[in-house]
Amino acid sequence: MTIAQQRAALQRQIWQIANEVRGAVDGWDFKQYVLGTLFYRFISENFASYIEGGDETIHYAKLGDEVITDDIKDDAIKTKGYFIYPSQLFANIVKGANDNKSLNTDLAAIFAAIETSANGYPSEADIKGLFADFDTTSNRLGNTVNEKNKRLAAVLRGVAGLDFGDFEGSHIDLFGDAYEFLISNYAANAGKSGGEFFTPQHVSRLIAQLAMHKQTSVNKIYDPAAGSGSLLLQAKKHFDAHIIEDGFWGQEINHTTYNLARMNMFLHNINYDKFNIQLGNTLIDPHFLGDKPFDAIVSNPPYSVRWIGSDDPTLINDDRFAPAGVLAPRSKADFAFVLHALSYLSSKGRAAIVCFPGIFYRGGAEQKIRQYLIDNNFVETVIALAPNLFFGTTIAVNILVLSKHKTNTDTQFIDASGLFEKATNNNVLLDSHIEQIMQVFDSKANVDHFAESVPLEKISSKDKDYNLSVSSYVEARDDREVVDIAQLNAKIKTTVARIDQLRAYIDAIVAEIEGEEVEA
Repeated sequence: MTIAQQRAALQRQIWQIANEVRGAVDGWDFKQYVLGTLFYRFISENFASYIEGGDETIHYAKLGDEVITDDIKDDAIKTKGYFIYPSQLFANIVKGANDNKSLNTDLAAIFAAIETSANGYPSEADIKGLFADFDTTSNRLGNTVNEKNKRLAAVLRGVAGLDFGDFEGSHIDLFGDAYEFLISNYAANAGKSGGEFFTPQHVSRLIAQLAMHKQTSVNKIYDPAAGSGSLLLQAKKHFDAHIIEDGFWGQEINHTTYNLARMNMFLHNINYDKFNIQLGNTLIDPHFLGDKPFDAIVSNPPYSVRWIGSDDPTLINDDRFAPAGVLAPRSKADFAFVLHALSYLSSKGRAAIVCFPGIFYRGGAEQKIRQYLIDNNFVETVIALAPNLFFGTTIAVNILVLSKHKTNTDTQFIDASGLFEKATNNNVLLDSHIEQIMQVFDSKANVDHFAESVPLEKISSKDKDYNLSVSSYVEARDDREVVDIAQLNAKIKTTVARIDQLRAYIDAIVAEIEGEEVEA
C-alpha cells in the first residue's frame, strides 16, 4: 500500500468514527469532540516522546506521577509549553474509559490541568483555553452522565484505534493531515459557516507560493484572518526547505476557530515559541503593531462583511487606512482587509489575498482605494480563479497580489477561470494548474486569452478608470463555432425552395383527393 493509499484509508476511518459515534448529535456541533480527541492524543504522545528522548528503556506512560520532580516539570514546560502527568496521558485514560463512571469530569479536570500547567510561563497565552470548546459536560453529548460517558468513550476508543505509526517517523505528518482532513470535511458539510474558516488546501498552496515567490528566507508569515490556520500551514509546507525566522503569526475573530488554529499549529509540530495566534477583530483591534513588517502575508478574509467604517471617525486617521484618503464602505469591508495587509507588508515581501470580485470594478470609495493602490504601484497581479473552488460559495473569486518592490509600473492580469477539475462537490486546482499560474506569474509574459501585463497609463485612462477586473484586460477565448454567413444563406435558400416544392406537391395531392370526393 502506498503512502497516499495509507493516508486515504486512515481518513476514511476517521470520518467513519466521526459519523458513527455522534449518533443524534449534529455533525457541526460534534466536530469539536473528534478534533479535540485527536489533539489530546497527539499532545500526549508528543509529550511522552519528548520525555523519553529516544531512550527505549523509558516508558513515560508506565511511570507513576510521584516520580515527576519539580525540575522535570519546569524544564518540560519551558520547552514544550505545557505539562502532562503519566496518569493524564491519552493512552492511560482510554484504557479504562469504558468502565469509568466519571470519565466526563475526569477529562475536564485533565484538560484544565494541562492548560493551567503553563500559567506563569511564556507559553501561557498559547495554551490557555485550548480545550475550551471540548465541553465534556455538555448536553450535546447526551442528557445523562452515562450517555455522555458512553459517547466520549467511543470517541476515545475510535481515535485510539487509528494507526499513525511511529511518532518520530510519519506520525506527525499523518496527525496534521488527519486534522486538516476532518476540518475540511466538516467545512464541506456545514455550508457557508464552514467555508469561513477553512481555505481548501489546493487554493492555499497557490496563495502560499504567490506570497513567498523567490524569497530564500522570510522573517515572519502572517494571516490577518487566520481561520483554522490552513493558509499558514500551507506556507510551512511550501517553505520547509528554507528559513522562517520568527514563525507563524495570525489573528482570528471567532473564538472556536482561534482555538482550532492554535491546535493546528501544535498538530503540525510547530512549537509554542514559533507561532503567535491572537484573538480579536483585526480591523478595529489589530495585534502585532509593534511586530510588523512581515515578509509574507496570506489571507482569505470574509467577503463583503459589514464593519464600523465611517461610523468611527478616528479610523480615517489610522495609519493603515489614512494613506488611501477614504475608508472601505461600511457594508463591504474587503478593502479594509487589503489596506491592513498592505500596511503590515515589508519592502521585500508579498501579500496574496483572496478577494470578492466586485471590489475590482465597483465605484465610490472602492474605486478611490484602487486608484491609491495603482498610483502607488502596489498591485503586482490580479488573478481570476474558477468558480466553486471554496466550501459554501460558488463565487469565482480573485487573488490580489500586493508588492512594495515592483521593478516597473505594469499590473499583471491572469485569467485562470478555466483551470480546474470537477470533483464531487467542489472544483479543485490541480498541481499542473498551480504550476501554469506560477510560471506566467514569474515571467510576466503576455499569453493570449490567459495573461496580460498592462501599463499604468491604460489602467488610469478615462476608458478604464482604475477598473481592475481581469476580464477588462484579458480577452476571453471565443469558443463559439465560426459560421459562414454566405454559405448558411445559400443553404437556407435551398431549403426554402425545397419546402415550397413539397408544399406544392402536398397541395396537389390534397386537391386531387378533394376532387375525387366531390365526384363521388
